[in-house]
Amino acid sequence: MSYFSEYLDAFQGKNIIVIGDVMLDSYILGDVQRVSPEAPVPIVSYKNREERLGGAANVALNLLALGANPILCSVIGNDDEGQRFLHEAEKQKISTRGVLQDAHRMTTVKIRIIGNNQQLLRVDKEQTHALSEALEETFIERVSELIEKQTIDAVVFEDYNKGVLTAKVIQEVIALCNEHQIPTAVDPKKDNFFEYKQVTLFKPNFKELKEGMQLNFNFSRGEDFEHAVDKLQHQLQANMIFVTLSEHGVYIQDGDSGAYIDAHHRAIRDVSGAGDTVIAVATMGLVSGMNALEIAELSNIAGGLVCEKSGVVSISLDELKLELVRLGL
Repeated sequence: MSYFSEYLDAFQGKNIIVIGDVMLDSYILGDVQRVSPEAPVPIVSYKNREERLGGAANVALNLLALGANPILCSVIGNDDEGQRFLHEAEKQKISTRGVLQDAHRMTTVKIRIIGNNQQLLRVDKEQTHALSEALEETFIERVSELIEKQTIDAVVFEDYNKGVLTAKVIQEVIALCNEHQIPTAVDPKKDNFFEYKQVTLFKPNFKELKEGMQLNFNFSRGEDFEHAVDKLQHQLQANMIFVTLSEHGVYIQDGDSGAYIDAHHRAIRDVSGAGDTVIAVATMGLVSGMNALEIAELSNIAGGLVCEKSGVVSISLDELKLELVRLGL
């Protein structure tokens, strides 16, 4: 039996709010056999189209695969793509009680053209301006209502700089969570990097750390990197700073104590969505009572495991348990 088994069993049935920018990932799939006579571009002979939940909704999918009950909170357009997003969420059995539709915004869609199993082009349909003041107030009220009316075990902020997570939304939801003693975990982007004050766990990757802190240095274990983490923790007053470092593993700091954890040797196929898996597992670690080192170790394993798969996929609880047994953990 894995050392982590008791914690993993505690994942079951936890109510986790995922608040942030959601999107629809659309894939147009086909074959390429010739080049267009109109321009030097391949002609894709259409075979079929697939649509999947993306952005913050992929974090919800990861939480669902771990046995949690994710509740999405976001703003999408009152458009065809928005309806397709809601339909896909319903099909996946993800609660959208916190999702608002607005006629003045469009649903974010990333359209990928795939020919012969290779991505040839991506088209983004999106609006990235911040929510209007009126919509912002309505959205905060919706999130507050969810927190006040049922047991919420944690809140994840998943920021893609698409306008849902405004400074006011961030500040008010964090304050409400702290008032109710609900753990908060953040996967940030640089625009509102320093608005996430007094959260439980703040998880940038190394690039986001450098951009947010306006620093320019290559990664190496030691003074420059650790000083940047110290400074960030002081500015945010966060309980934990958890930095993912790609092939170098991860680093977690809890108060004055920091630790590096090496990446496990993997046959990497695709790093897409690994950050979503890491924040999902780290959040479940928070709510199940893991300490900082245990959270970092388990999240590091899950993030590496998902990189062995192609595409944006989730890691199931059973897969994670098997990997822990394989690693003797």
